[in-house]
Amino acid sequence: MAGEHKQEERLKQAIERDNTRMEHEEKRKSSLFGFLLYGGTLGILLILPILAGAYLGSWIDSRMSGYSVGWTVGLILLGVIFGIWNVYQYLKEHYDQAD
Repeated sequence: MAGEHKQEERLKQAIERDNTRMEHEEKRKSSLFGFLLYGGTLGILLILPILAGAYLGSWIDSRMSGYSVGWTVGLILLGVIFGIWNVYQYLKEHYDQAD
């Protein structure tokens, strides 16, 4: 009987500890820092492919004879598409874990 009571008490403490940890995590997610971190991550996921496409396209265009921006524009558009896909995948993964 005493062993069962101790086991119940340990289980109750573990549940309370997990509940406190979950409440703390919810508060942390809603903080300003958490919002800025989340927004910054989304911004980086979107902007980095665009900048990489612009840089690579410009480099390719500079290697070709004559003045052309075809590669730059094309790779920027590809970067926009890839950046949007990155953000979509990140949000999808984030919300799947929340459920």
